[in-house]
Amino acid sequence: MTSITLFPGRYIQGRDALSKLGGECARLGGNVFVIASPHPLKHLLPAVLPGVTDACRAVVEPFGRECSDEEIQRLLKLCREAGCDLVLGMGGGKTLDAAKAVAHLAAAPSIMVPTIASTDAPCSSVCVVYTNDGVFKRADILPRNPDSVIVDTGVIAQASPRFLAAGMGDALATWFEAESCRIKRAPNIAGAVGSMTAYALARLCRDTLFDYGPAALASCSARAVTPALERVVEANTLLSGLGFESAGLAAAHSIHNGLTALPRTAEFHHGEKVAFGTLVSLFLTDAHPSLMEQTYGFCESVGLPTTLADLGLEEVSDQELLQVAEKACAPGESIHNEPGGISPETVAETIRAADAWGRKRQDASGLHR
Repeated sequence: MTSITLFPGRYIQGRDALSKLGGECARLGGNVFVIASPHPLKHLLPAVLPGVTDACRAVVEPFGRECSDEEIQRLLKLCREAGCDLVLGMGGGKTLDAAKAVAHLAAAPSIMVPTIASTDAPCSSVCVVYTNDGVFKRADILPRNPDSVIVDTGVIAQASPRFLAAGMGDALATWFEAESCRIKRAPNIAGAVGSMTAYALARLCRDTLFDYGPAALASCSARAVTPALERVVEANTLLSGLGFESAGLAAAHSIHNGLTALPRTAEFHHGEKVAFGTLVSLFLTDAHPSLMEQTYGFCESVGLPTTLADLGLEEVSDQELLQVAEKACAPGESIHNEPGGISPETVAETIRAADAWGRKRQDASGLHR
């Protein structure tokens, strides 16, 4: 079978990387439509916008907080009315996904500027669309990846460490899902099998998290840009993005999608729910006990959820878990890339098993939250 590997056009990372923003805007367009999350709109954009407007005309629009069809169409209308030929997204994953969708519909190049390292959205061609209430709706595969991704680690280090940990939760799934796809020869985002490069990058992503994750989290807590932080930011953003898109998705992200059906999980980040989905996948795939020990231990070391209670679901009912499992197993979901047989009943049972193992470890160590 043919393999396809997907990449963003250019990836720039480091302290003060935003000094390159004006040059990237000038390289790709002349009239920039800037979509910014509320926090960077107020605290970051005023400092970097002069560098953009020295090279281009810029129109700035606040993001409406949810990557919904309605918000995408609202932004697209404004972009077209402004006559912009370049879309710049600045903020978290939902802001960047909306910016990617607007760029696609406007037939314009795009620049992604993540201000937190909480997802692998900046590098990918995937746009995850939610309802206005934040329930997962679908994942659109756009025909091109962002043209430029600029990650300023000086900015990332100022954000809450919880965002970095959530990014590690999202990135943690990369190798586990890639390995399932490799074994089953399941398709990646492009509908082809993964390449050696994709599987190797997915493995490097996991190894980087296990080796440097706790040190990176400590660095972020101290607002310090260190080599460990640089490594983990790259793993969360670039390695995870390349790995999931070019090697494929499986159970962890489907379980995340299922969990969004329960409103009590809305306050938890994407990567936190994906991390728990990864733990569930360990039971689905009959992972070796040493790998389970290592993976649970990693999640505990960086504060990622290991039980349902950690996701606000301490009193969850069997019926609610079946609802989660049915959404996770819907036709077209990536959980069907797992090598074994999948059913909602099996998934609901393995969610209970993953929770029980997490509670047992918490009882033994006193790590209750």
